[in-house]
Amino acid sequence: MLQYFQVAPVASIIFVFTIITSLYAFSNPGLYGKFMLHPYSVSRGLRIYSIFTSGLIHQDWGHLFFNMLSYFFFAFQLEATIGHWQFAALYIASLALSDLNTIIKHKDHFGYNSLGASGAISAVIFSFILFNPRATMLVLFIPMNAVLFGVVYLFYSAYASRQSSYINHDAHFFGALSGLIITIILYPQVVPYFLEQMGLR
Repeated sequence: MLQYFQVAPVASIIFVFTIITSLYAFSNPGLYGKFMLHPYSVSRGLRIYSIFTSGLIHQDWGHLFFNMLSYFFFAFQLEATIGHWQFAALYIASLALSDLNTIIKHKDHFGYNSLGASGAISAVIFSFILFNPRATMLVLFIPMNAVLFGVVYLFYSAYASRQSSYINHDAHFFGALSGLIITIILYPQVVPYFLEQMGLR
């Protein structure tokens, strides 16, 4: 882990802190009530902090494992590519932006809560895709081009968000878009690079 910390200290701290906080929450149900995103409260100016703390806890072991595995594959390399403060800005901003639609959509639903780092991790993955459009990703052990994966991911998230589900697909969709937009703002030169890599210029 030391080598990862040397190359990507911000990603390393987020990784470790998220795991520790999530594991602690598994044995402390009261923490869920404090940390979970509650759109009803946030839309009324209460528990604003939960926009960020909700990304530090997960529903169960499977939820935590899948998110952290995805994070592990992309976050460290991305920080080494874009820089330390840039990665921090991308992750924190995307964590908040990915939840905006959820807050608006569920502002009158008192019983709705959301948790997990999926929105910010989606941002990390899509930022990675901008810099590595020809990379190959494994989706259910099936190799897929990174850009194709991105297109499928966005369409699926948009479709799934309209279905009844306990998974917050809106956070996935808007997290991914946030990752693209913030990366382009920080590194506008990534656009011509991306197009060149795709053979479009």
